[in-house]
Amino acid sequence: MRKSLLGLAITLTFTTQAFAAQHEHDHITVDYHGKPATPFTAEHNKSVEKTLNFDDKAAFERFSKNKIASFDEATAKVLRAEFSFISEELPDSVNPSLYRQAQLNMVPNGLYKVTDGIYQVRGTDLSNLTLIRGKTGWIAYDVLLTKEAVQQSLKFAFANLPEGEDLPVVAMIYSHSHADHFGGARGVQELYPDVKVYGSYNITSEIVDENVLAGNVMSRRAAYQYGATLGKHDHGIVDAALAKGLSKGEITYVKPDYELNHNGKWETLTIDGLEMVFMDASGTEAASEMITYIPSMKALWSGELTYDGMHNVYTLRGAKVRDSLKWSKDINEMINAFGEDVNVLFASHSAPVWGNKEVNHYLRMQRDNYGLVHNQSMRLANNGVVIQDIGDAIMETIPQNVQDEWYTNGYHGTYSHNAKAVYNMYLGYFDMNPANLNPLTTKAEATKFVEYMGGADNVVQKSKHDFSQGEYRFVATALNKVVMADPQHDAARELLADTYEQLGYQAEGAGWRNIYLTGAQELRLGIKPGAPKSASADIISEMDMSTLFDFLAVKVDSIKAAELGNITLNVVTQNGNQTDTLFVELSNGNLSNINVESPKHADATLTVNKADVVGILLGKTDMKALMQSGAATMEGDKQAFAKIASTLVQFNPDFEIVPLKHTH
Repeated sequence: MRKSLLGLAITLTFTTQAFAAQHEHDHITVDYHGKPATPFTAEHNKSVEKTLNFDDKAAFERFSKNKIASFDEATAKVLRAEFSFISEELPDSVNPSLYRQAQLNMVPNGLYKVTDGIYQVRGTDLSNLTLIRGKTGWIAYDVLLTKEAVQQSLKFAFANLPEGEDLPVVAMIYSHSHADHFGGARGVQELYPDVKVYGSYNITSEIVDENVLAGNVMSRRAAYQYGATLGKHDHGIVDAALAKGLSKGEITYVKPDYELNHNGKWETLTIDGLEMVFMDASGTEAASEMITYIPSMKALWSGELTYDGMHNVYTLRGAKVRDSLKWSKDINEMINAFGEDVNVLFASHSAPVWGNKEVNHYLRMQRDNYGLVHNQSMRLANNGVVIQDIGDAIMETIPQNVQDEWYTNGYHGTYSHNAKAVYNMYLGYFDMNPANLNPLTTKAEATKFVEYMGGADNVVQKSKHDFSQGEYRFVATALNKVVMADPQHDAARELLADTYEQLGYQAEGAGWRNIYLTGAQELRLGIKPGAPKSASADIISEMDMSTLFDFLAVKVDSIKAAELGNITLNVVTQNGNQTDTLFVELSNGNLSNINVESPKHADATLTVNKADVVGILLGKTDMKALMQSGAATMEGDKQAFAKIASTLVQFNPDFEIVPLKHTH
């Protein structure tokens, strides 16, 4: 699950724990299913169905090809049973294109042969575990999200592999800096202590830094995007776009012994006797990412630059916008470098593509799809189309042959929010309309809108009429103003929940569906447990002190801090044989830090082990206990650290997204 706040780091904002639907009101049962699809939603989804080529079964054939063994009952319980409701019949409450993706992702359930010497376990996690035969053992490429999932997958694979089941895992490789590709690392190392670890360029830095400063808000938003509190049924979660869902267990990390592509975009390396060509693709789907070609096998690993669908250029949970132009160009480089020779394409998600002609077609469609998102968004922007309109406008620019390919469809990313991401990357949120330059705050604006509309009851009456006509998008806009202005207005709350629900049922994107349905649930039931809050000691331990204090700086109450005046502190940490010094200064209500070669003149100098700082962040100890035990020492003003700490606030992990009834 992509990460959380002091769990900091964990690049994904998914959560790995089971999400309990514990409801605050006695009359609400745990088995929350929402309401049925309206006739308008049913008709909308039927009209979408008519545009789709369900006779094209090629992907189902690819996903089924070369199966060696199906999961045993114990392994199947990891994810399969939770989605047993997925059937051949299309429900009214799910966009038929998304439901077809849900059907497709039910296919992977075992061990598969990619080509001679390459195998994949698919269906135990969001990502695939790939095993590549080396000279003396196995190379594990991308090791799933959790320690438990990878160990179970390895046990299953080695019980069914036709060759080399008695050989060890001698190397593991992380393709990029998202947790569903490295989170099982400790599980591999526990089984094979001598395993050599390789990662994409600058991966450790990107893992520990990516979600730190925005961790709390990103976690809360992630609960919406991934439907953390929703049930798995036709009115809830049906798919995770990339696969069925996430394994449950512990996210871990083993720092690579070697990070690739330090000296440029290309690097050739022999790992356990196998020559592998690595191309750096950082800044595409992940801040640190690479693809790999194995010449002797004519096999191309595309990481997460491709999968059977369109990926996020902007991740709805919140993240820096990805570069869709670079994404397109890097796929183009793959085609030009390996297109003449490649026989099989395999990746972190979905199933392989076999055959030179088929691989090249698949790559070109993916390349051109991301290119279209970038280029057509900028064409529209340059013609004055504003950010609010560009999501609808871009659909008129996508050629029909691109839309007709199942693996370009927007199950994870959508044309709409990806186009807005491109606009935002170049032009920011402001569309240059003066009315949008300095609007009122959301609640004040909502109050005035409702007043202008003739009052809340009048808006609700008009919304009921529009709802009855299936005009859900504007009803959502209008009723949101009412509920924002008056959270106690029950009729508006219930109708807004109904509206979000129908929009969710119509959405092709899994994230859109989950966001709408979670909004409906929270309007009805309040905030439920489920936002990702887990921490990983492995990942926190790799953070440098400067990043940790950057994070503390965003927790400072600046007004309270300004009252304390200027406080300076040297923080000297021991990490193995290495001593690092950080000069920290609280001034003008701001906390800043800089790495220095030796302690500077300061109010105090704190000497502490790096591991004990990690212990503080994990809640296993505190500064007072460390001082009393002698594990930490303070010279100078012994209250300096405590003064800085007194300005820190605790983030609210359950802040409102939709207005709650108790709001005043």
